[in-house]
Amino acid sequence: MDKSFRLFKLLNAVFCLILQIEEIITRIQDETDGVPIRTVKSFMTKIPSVVTGADIVQWLMKNLSIEDPAEAMHIGSLIAAQGYFFPISDHVLTLKDDGTFYRFQAPYFWPSNCWEPENTDYAIYLCKRTMQNKTRLELADYEAENLARLQRAFARKWEFIYMQAEAQVKIDRKKDKIERKILDSQERAFWDVHRPVPGCVNTTEMDIRKCRRMKNPHRVKKSVYGVIEEGTQSQSPIHTPSHHCRKGTKEDVEKEIVFLNTQLDRHCMKMSKVAESLIAYTEQYLEYDPFVTSPEPSNPWTSDDPTFWDLEASKEPSQQRVKKWGFSLEDALKDPAGQELFLKFLESEFSSENLRFWLAVQELKRIPQHEVAQRAQDIWAEFLAEGAPSSINLDSHSYERTSQNLKDPGRYSYEDAQVRSREALGLHRVLKWCLYGTS
Repeated sequence: MDKSFRLFKLLNAVFCLILQIEEIITRIQDETDGVPIRTVKSFMTKIPSVVTGADIVQWLMKNLSIEDPAEAMHIGSLIAAQGYFFPISDHVLTLKDDGTFYRFQAPYFWPSNCWEPENTDYAIYLCKRTMQNKTRLELADYEAENLARLQRAFARKWEFIYMQAEAQVKIDRKKDKIERKILDSQERAFWDVHRPVPGCVNTTEMDIRKCRRMKNPHRVKKSVYGVIEEGTQSQSPIHTPSHHCRKGTKEDVEKEIVFLNTQLDRHCMKMSKVAESLIAYTEQYLEYDPFVTSPEPSNPWTSDDPTFWDLEASKEPSQQRVKKWGFSLEDALKDPAGQELFLKFLESEFSSENLRFWLAVQELKRIPQHEVAQRAQDIWAEFLAEGAPSSINLDSHSYERTSQNLKDPGRYSYEDAQVRSREALGLHRVLKWCLYGTS
């Protein structure tokens, strides 16, 4: 009884807080006394229904009797973290006292609806984004990783998820262009609240300590797109549900066994090892961090030294730059000059197909969903098919596994083959060629 009463008090306090926030949001959007909502015209485009961060801060100071702008920004950021308004061009939900454009969330997505979306909904949303070939709807890196995890977790029902996403895209295309742009941003903000950027706090999660003290702290589940997930909530690759310490039935014990088996599969590291890795990484990149180490040569935009321009014009990489390429293959290929020299070296050894294959697979992971199947087949025809013009060497196991993956082509069909081709690249030979050889 005591636990139930404490849970009731907690939920009542949260609900009262949400009502107060929504009262403020309603007042901010008032046509007479609220913040002016306008359509901003930019070059060849219009940005509908936006306000600036400075306008919101000024309104909060005036109407909530706040004297310090920093306090108004803090309160505004707390409200934004709940998803009531959001920046139109950023996934991080904070309030800035400047000309950044913000848009108010639709009431349908307000937290007062008291529902937590399913992982199938998130999969449909990300899949839908990949189908729309628009710059503003491109997936961020963390979203692409989440999509890959969800695709592996829901492999058996992915066709159903893909069909749902296609149906949503068809419905969206019938809407007015401006309305569609607003709804896209509001939907994105909703998922920024429930599946936030790595490093941001998830404001929808229950405090784990309170969850362990209270009995059955279940939240109401509801589907955004009307998709009901089969059986109980599956173990999400994004969020794993917290374990409740309580006695229960045989079914509860079976769920606990499944949960513990899932936890055993997680990759865990000691904090000392994590700290050691972070220190090593920091020391390795120390001389390349302009905030810590003064760059050599100095920045020509802030000094009168033109040495940097001369080095760039010569197109000869400096020894320090080549040294950074040696940290990892990604560091080498992230630099356009490194990628160009790498390809040039491999062409001189008649083995450039491994690098071109690796780059093609990287591109496959980023293209729109509707192009994935065709591009996967093109890569096979160019590098792995019998009589391919740029054939690469693979062991029989990797070849068989890749050919099996291509029966249902996806972004990660070439994962094994890419690992093997990376091993064959021989980055150290390229570095020696750049440092001691002639180009």
